[in-house]
Amino acid sequence: MNDASAKPAATIPAPVLIAFTAEALARCGLPEPDAGAVAATMIEADLTGVDTHGIARLAQYMPILREGRINPRPTITVAQRGPATALVDGDNGMGHLVMTFAAKLAVEIAREAGVGWVGSRRSNHAGAAGIYAAIPLAAGMIGLYGAAASANHMAPWGGAEALLGTNPIAAAIPAGEEAPVVVDIATSVSSFGVIRKHALEGRALPEGWVVDPKTGGPVTDAKAAGAGVLLPIGGHKGSGLSLIIGILGGVLNGAAFGRDVREFGGASDKGSNTGQFVVALDIARFMPPETFRAEMDRHIRDLRGSAPLPGFEAVRVPGAERRRRRDERARDGVPLSAALIKQLDEVAAMLAIAPLRTRA
Repeated sequence: MNDASAKPAATIPAPVLIAFTAEALARCGLPEPDAGAVAATMIEADLTGVDTHGIARLAQYMPILREGRINPRPTITVAQRGPATALVDGDNGMGHLVMTFAAKLAVEIAREAGVGWVGSRRSNHAGAAGIYAAIPLAAGMIGLYGAAASANHMAPWGGAEALLGTNPIAAAIPAGEEAPVVVDIATSVSSFGVIRKHALEGRALPEGWVVDPKTGGPVTDAKAAGAGVLLPIGGHKGSGLSLIIGILGGVLNGAAFGRDVREFGGASDKGSNTGQFVVALDIARFMPPETFRAEMDRHIRDLRGSAPLPGFEAVRVPGAERRRRRDERARDGVPLSAALIKQLDEVAAMLAIAPLRTRA
């Protein structure tokens, strides 16, 4: 184990991270406006504390873009549209672009119909799920997001073959003075992004995250996790939830699911055909939005003020820490580990751009 490499080695202002990421993506073929949009979405993950899905993914995206396995200049289109639904074709573009387009379309539809459900096909890995669930918040709406993950790392309950993804689900619900309630979870005990982070930093995995498909024994070497299968949250319940999300994000949209999944970043030049969905729900169709926000504040305060169990300092409500962390990092910068800075230095060298240390 190398715990030192996991500790923050530097704190970099978010604008510097966005500029570095945008320049790197542009060098990989994205038009500057798209590179800037993807970079802002990636660093938003870092700002909100989802460090595994922000700038840490740049080294993974770079070779896929440069080798043409993701279309750097996609034409994102609406393949089908109904009174309350739409299906987006991402043209094998960056998932961040596809799902931002889809979430904004869901809001547009919800303004007309009360609810907008937008699925996607021919998309790619889109980073942190909570970002897209939170887009409807700006319109005072509730947001939901799910994805059939772009790689299979989990077996169906009782199985030894990885036929399910870590299929994330996220929800964002507005409040008044309190922070919006935002939940963003993988359906596996650990997302594979967290496992990647452990591997980069030389840290062992806890038992109960990954098992050997031949023996059922624990896998604690993060670099060997790809040959294992990830365990679901809550046993069969998490496995069932992953299955449902995979069907809604994959099968329903004509996107990849089960054996059809081609791992994101693999050797295929046909694209991953990742499928996702995003839902916007207009609160005004149920009650006055100000009434809802006031009720949310009241209930959040009741929950937060409830008695904690022994060993817990306080009861936490999802979303409060996310807002606190975002405020802090927007003000003070984003902490990066030594291992990640080293990796980003290598990216800068390969792309012939200025490294982070010279920018900050």
